[in-house]
Formats: sequence, C-alpha cells, structure tokens
Amino acid sequence: MSAALAPDGDGLDDDARYPTLTEAGRRMLQRLREHPAAPIYRNQSGNRLTAADLDALRKFEQATLSAPVRSTPDGEPEWLQAFVEQTFSEVPHFRALGPPPPSFEELPTTSRADLAADIARFVPDAVPIDRLINFRTTGTTGHPLLIASHPQVAARYLVFHKRALKRFGIELRHGRDQVGVVLLGMQQRCFTYVSVTPQMDESGLAKINLHPDDWRDPADRARYLDALEPEVVAGDPISFTTLLDLPVTLRPRALVSVSMALSPALRERLEHRFRCPVLDIYSMNEVGPIAVFDARAGGHVLLQPRLHVEILDPQGRALPPGERGEIVVSGGFNFCLPLLRYRTGDFGALSFEGEVPVIRGLSGRRPLRYRNVQGAWFNNIDISHALARVPMSRYAFHQAADGELQLSLAPGELDLADDACAALQPLFGAQPIAVAVLQAQDKVLQYSSALVGAEAT
Repeated sequence: MSAALAPDGDGLDDDARYPTLTEAGRRMLQRLREHPAAPIYRNQSGNRLTAADLDALRKFEQATLSAPVRSTPDGEPEWLQAFVEQTFSEVPHFRALGPPPPSFEELPTTSRADLAADIARFVPDAVPIDRLINFRTTGTTGHPLLIASHPQVAARYLVFHKRALKRFGIELRHGRDQVGVVLLGMQQRCFTYVSVTPQMDESGLAKINLHPDDWRDPADRARYLDALEPEVVAGDPISFTTLLDLPVTLRPRALVSVSMALSPALRERLEHRFRCPVLDIYSMNEVGPIAVFDARAGGHVLLQPRLHVEILDPQGRALPPGERGEIVVSGGFNFCLPLLRYRTGDFGALSFEGEVPVIRGLSGRRPLRYRNVQGAWFNNIDISHALARVPMSRYAFHQAADGELQLSLAPGELDLADDACAALQPLFGAQPIAVAVLQAQDKVLQYSSALVGAEAT
C-alpha cells in the first residue's frame, strides 16, 4: 500500500508523477489536497507507473495471488537454485565471491551492514538506472540504509497486502472517486503526500501525520479522516494509539499495522473500536511484507511465494522446524535488490500448520516513546530524524526507569557525541545525555526504554 516516492521540490507536475492520470484521478488529487480539513501536506509523491508497468502488474498480481508458498521442512523451493545462479551472475557483490558453492547452506550470509556499506554492489547489472527510485530507512538498527527500488516494486506491495487481506475474507472494492487507503504517521516530522492507485481505478491514497503540528486545527484530523472514508487504514502501533484518542466515526474494512510489533492488547482495543480485522504484518523495507499474523495458525503466516525463509543459529547453521533462531531470507519481489541469506536481525521459529509455513514467537521491532523532563512524549522515529544528519554508522539510545538518557556510539565515533547531543536538544532540552561505547558489532537494539508508558499498549 505504498506509492513510489518523488523527492520534495523535484519540479515535476502531476502528469510526470502520474503518467496514466485521468480526469477522475485529477479530481481525486484535488479532493485530497483541497478539502477544508486537509492537513498541511509537506511533500510530493507519484506512482510513476506507465501503461506498460500496469500491464506487467496485472500479470504479476494474477500469478502471485494464486501461488502457494512452498517453503517446506524437507528442503528448498524449486525456484531457489536458479535464483542463486542468476544472482551470482548479475549482482556485483555475489559475482566477486566466485561461483556459487555446491549447497545452498554453504552460501555466506549477508546483513544490513553489507547493504549499508555499498548498496550499488547489490543492484543487478541489468536493472535500468533511469527508472530506479530510492528511499532511506533506519529501522531498529543503527545502519542508515538506502534501498534501491522501482515504481513496479513499490506498486507490488499492494498485491501482498491483498493476499494478507484475503486470508481474513476481505477483497478490496474501492476504486474511482473513492479513497482506498490512508497511511498514518505520528511523528514530529513525517513524509506526507497524496497519490492515486491506478491498479484500483485511481482510488485515492493519502499519507498523513497525526501530529497536531501538521494541521491548521487539531480537530481537523477527525474531520478529514471521516470525510475520506478510506477502505483501509494503515499505520503502526504509535499512530493507531493516537487514532484511538480521536473522535472519528469512520468504519474501515480493515486496519493494517506495519513496521513495529503490535501487542495483543492494542489489537483488541482497535478491533473493538473499529469493528474490523486488524492485520499485523511483519514487513521490512529490504524485502517488503513477509508474513501476517493469524491466531488460527498460531503465528505469522508467510505471504511471498518466492521468498525462502530459514532460521539460523548464531553460527549461521540452519535450525530444524520449531527451533528458535534468527530469521534469514532469500529471494523476494524487489528485482532491484535480490537477497541471498539475508539476516533480518529478527527472531522466531519456523513451523508448519499443515503445509502452511508459520513464524511463531516473532520478536521484531517494538514501538517506543521517550519522555523529556517537561513530560512531553516523542516517537523513536523523531529521534531517528533528529540524528539523521550526524554521520554515525550505528547507535543505540536508552531511557532508564528514572528518565535518564544514554546514547551509545561505535568506538571510533565518540567524537560525534557533541553533535549528536546537540541534535537531540530540540526534543530533550538541556537534559543531560550520557555517552557510552557501543559494544555490538552488527545489528543493535537501537531503541530501548525502561520508562513506564514507553511502549504503546
């Protein structure tokens, strides 16, 4: 449920951002932008999809929605060996390793640190650079990461969200002159924009920030959401917690939670308030939607037919079904970033409900809030934004139960501590921030807190 991102102030008009835009689409964009209760949209975006892209997307959706996920406890999926050979042939990082090893389990693992070091070496030679798009992500690790993508790749997210919704008996209906999806954020600074979804007959899409500073009148948040009547509302636990406090009357057909772990208690509150299913989707920017939680299956059910999931121990050895370890993925639908044995930094056990592969006991990213001495709360994403201009390779930020703050930096980057603390001053004022040495070599738990009320529940 995402649109390809165009940089703010790129000088493009709607015809360039939306190559297949019709008059109905123009009306939708105007409605989203000019509604009396509309927020202050701070950015521009566009789907960048051509007629040829839409034809390719239709074929991709047809094939993907009906394809089974064939991860099995007995071996590797049939497509995997050909994928390994193609990746070693076309991707500079893997080609430099020489020929593929005889068995898949002998392949070295890769990590976010590898991608962060030089993302270009992970892009296949054959990908045309004139249509590449990219976006930055921080996630829970301190490795800032540039993701290589393409308008078709961004549009494919919708297919996997449809697959997840179908599991709960929901098929999307909204099309022309209707708003299909509203994406929620709750941050001091948030990328906000409007778009249309040509795969759904140009239904509207709006990414909005529920932070009061993005609205002329905070009461407009409820007015605008109710006026749009979106079929689906997507967000994370922090933005959904804010939504619960708004006097909205909208009745979406589903809520979709991504990016952070959704607690059962919050899911229950949302389902009771909005009388619709709440989908908890395990997703990563590097690989897209991986799985959706289904209580009937006892965990997160895999969504991608061409994504191979392994569970590895700390030494990189594959674990049998039911044993807990690190989630490692190969394949995916982003043809600009094919992955081989990519360590996610998340943990769980792979089990099988009949022939359905399920991740049980998923431990992924947690939503956290931080509080300053004045009692104001901040999203951990606000801290990411504040530190974005400080050239740190990784960091960890912790708030103790008594409110004390600690920033941990890599051993060779302690000279950046003053700049980092200064960048955090607009959030925390003159509150002291202790600086420590970060011991982790790779992925770290970037945000942690012992403060009561830090987790959205």
